[in-house]
Amino acid sequence: MDINSTLVNTFRLVDTQKAGLKRLKIVTIGDLLYHFPFRYGDTAEIRSTDSAQDGEEGTFYCIVLKTEARKAWKSKVPMTEATLRDALNENSKIKAFWFNQPYITKMFPEGTLVRIQGKVSRKDKNPTLSNPKIEKVDKVPIAVGSSLFANSPDDKGENHNLFPVYPEAQGITSNWMYHAIVKIFKSGILEKLEDPIPNQILKKYNLPSLKTALIWIHTPLKEKDGESARKRFAFEEMFFIQLRKQKDKLLWKDQDAFIIDKSLDNIADFMERLPFKPTFAQEKAIRHILDDFKRGHPMSRLLEGDVGSGKTAVAAATAYAVITTARNAKQGPAGLQVAYMAPTEILAKQHYESFIKYFEHLKDQNVNIGLITGAGCRKFPSKIDPKSWTDISRTQLLKWVASGEIQVLIGTHALIQKTVQFKHLAFVIIDEQHRFGTGQRQKLTTKNHITPHLLSMTATPIPRTLALTIYGDLDLTLLDQMPAGRKPIITEIVTPNKRDDTYKEIRERLNEGRQLYVICPRIDEPDPLKALALNVKSVKEEAKRLKAKVFPEFQIAILHSKMKPDEKEVVMKDFTDGKTNILCATSVVEVGVNVPNATIIIIEGGERFGLAQLHQLRGRVVRSTHQAYCYVFADAKGQKTYDRLRALKQAKNGFELAEYDLAQRGAGELYGARQWGISDVAMEGIKNLKLVEAARTEALELVEKDSNFKNFPLIKERVESAAEAIHFE
Repeated sequence: MDINSTLVNTFRLVDTQKAGLKRLKIVTIGDLLYHFPFRYGDTAEIRSTDSAQDGEEGTFYCIVLKTEARKAWKSKVPMTEATLRDALNENSKIKAFWFNQPYITKMFPEGTLVRIQGKVSRKDKNPTLSNPKIEKVDKVPIAVGSSLFANSPDDKGENHNLFPVYPEAQGITSNWMYHAIVKIFKSGILEKLEDPIPNQILKKYNLPSLKTALIWIHTPLKEKDGESARKRFAFEEMFFIQLRKQKDKLLWKDQDAFIIDKSLDNIADFMERLPFKPTFAQEKAIRHILDDFKRGHPMSRLLEGDVGSGKTAVAAATAYAVITTARNAKQGPAGLQVAYMAPTEILAKQHYESFIKYFEHLKDQNVNIGLITGAGCRKFPSKIDPKSWTDISRTQLLKWVASGEIQVLIGTHALIQKTVQFKHLAFVIIDEQHRFGTGQRQKLTTKNHITPHLLSMTATPIPRTLALTIYGDLDLTLLDQMPAGRKPIITEIVTPNKRDDTYKEIRERLNEGRQLYVICPRIDEPDPLKALALNVKSVKEEAKRLKAKVFPEFQIAILHSKMKPDEKEVVMKDFTDGKTNILCATSVVEVGVNVPNATIIIIEGGERFGLAQLHQLRGRVVRSTHQAYCYVFADAKGQKTYDRLRALKQAKNGFELAEYDLAQRGAGELYGARQWGISDVAMEGIKNLKLVEAARTEALELVEKDSNFKNFPLIKERVESAAEAIHFE
């Protein structure tokens, strides 16, 4: 048995267990060892079911007395009912119910000892659990087992009372994982493992060795052991991410780039044409980018700013500096090109319209702007109408891009197709960079033998520690000011009893000519026959309800991700032109949709969105000097939910909100750990600024001394193998 041995060849597994491991992406012994507990249960807290309070989450050890499969009385949904006896108190019973899970009766026959976990209800005489987690166990854990630190200074000759609780999948239980890991430990495999982190770094930060950390995280003597192990593994993951990022940054700086020797004075005439006076933050961001342009190696910068802070204007001003720079003295007129990639067709078309307004005064200088999306291609200016664009064939657009006649090309992922070839691509702008995979971005930034400058932009509020980690290879610039004249948005948390009064307020503003977004978590109504279906507002039904009962006098349209691109375009054009008063949509409007007259937004089921997403959604209505209003309709009554939504109301900007969300909920919930390709342990570690900075510092120092890791073969192997595995998407 070694770290690369497959579990299929090591353990006797049934088909359901194989399927469960596959869902968890656990294939080898190493995968299982790095599948860490998300919490620890304490056997000292195990108690009888008769002491559980109504509404309380609990874990109980019980013996199955009876299971019965039947149909619910009203809905006729298949359900399973079980009667269980408490293993700690033979006079105490509990009932459990599962919907659409008939296999429960076969898996847990009479007499089976189980661990069952869920929320207790005490409406009837006996406590009940609805859709609880259930798994077979061998015994009630008075203690998990002997310390695995036998004959070591850590061994106190005592049993420990903590048991690990792992993320599960159907067919694979937490209990199975624990016993499998204990068997792996007893095989002696830990003695063969080499620690990839240099010993001097472990000592410097008082981190446990790999062997010790694995034992502590899976079978801790005390909670402090588990915490130390998690800290070590968080550091390890961030250290290797930073090694990869810092090496990429070093390689990036070795590339050649076009030198664009421009200053703010050189683009002053363009800046004066902007529809608003640039903020100090915008001028600072432009200055940073122009300085990067002069260095001879490609820029790699992230521009982070709230919705409405003017990122597109910064992009346009710096793009202007590029396309008005001659490629060299012999070739005369400007010949450099700019590519601007957006995550959606709606946003790409919106940026296209914005750039036309920014650059239309240059049409006499033959500045051409192209648009390429899956739906078609456009070119500005049109020969027929110099003030407008025209549809053109894809073949013609690609020909003009290849010849350099199109100076600015805006588009979606269609930009990175092999058929799109630039003549002199000097500057790449990527909007909402995290929505594109590393591979997609790389295709765009390597289309020329000379590497283009890269500006990534995002309106997603990212905590500093997370930005330092996932964007470790980028220089960071913040736009922390809003254009003059923008009024702070008024945000209200609306409970069910205040809904009617809120509609009255909104009607007054609609009658004044303003427009309204209504955001719903779902597109269609939930299927009542599906267990655990979220009973939340849907776009289609809410639009019907609003038209029939609330705002019958106004025009209402719907927008969601399942609609065809041309349908979305018609809906958005009607809303932009004011033909539609109310747009009922999913969070598809989260990114980039710009309708200045839409100054009111309702967010239904606000408790189901993360704070970062709520902040971006309300940013849709901060696009003009009119007073903007955001109404978050929340049905949850919990204090924790109310406190979280109150933070949305009180936060001054997205950065402040992101830090709050990180502290309260964890980075995994903030964005979804899988979105960034980072484990839950590392995402928790991101809360610790010192840990992040330590990993970054050590990685930078090591890369500067030994960029090819010649003296660190384990690090070299790990970095190279992880190159394709880590995706910051």
